[in-house]
Amino acid sequence: AFAIGGSKTLRASAQDVVTVVAAGVTVYEAIKAHDVLASEGIAIRVIDLYSIKPIDGATLQLAAAETSAIITVEDHFAEGGMGEAVMSALATERIPIHALAVRKMPHSGKPAELLSAQAIDAAAIIATVRVALSTA
Repeated sequence: AFAIGGSKTLRASAQDVVTVVAAGVTVYEAIKAHDVLASEGIAIRVIDLYSIKPIDGATLQLAAAETSAIITVEDHFAEGGMGEAVMSALATERIPIHALAVRKMPHSGKPAELLSAQAIDAAAIIATVRVALSTA
C-alpha cells in the first residue's frame, strides 16, 4: 500500500541508536549502511519517507523519541527538500538532525560514483552515524 502522508519503517529494533530517513534511491544506500553497521553491532532504524507532503510526523516523532539522532539522506538539493521537511516536523523535539543532500554541482557519472561524490551513499551514511554517536 502507498498511503499519501505515509512512510514505511524498513529496519527497526529495540536497540536502534540512530534513525536514517531516506527516499528513493537513497533508501537502498540506507539499507546497505544498516547491514554494515549491524555486522559491527550497531543498530540503526531505516525509514522510507516516500511521502514528503503531507509528512508522517507520528513515525518521525516516535523515531526521535526512541533514538539519539536523525539522519536524512536525499538525492537532490537540500533547499526545500526532505531534510528540511523532517526538520520542520521535528522542530519541537530535542534531537540532533544531520542532513545529507546534494551540495555540489551535479555532473555526469555512474550512479555509484555520483552518490559517492555527493556524500549520499552508504559510506557517507555510516560516517554520519559514527559522528552522531560520538556527539550523542
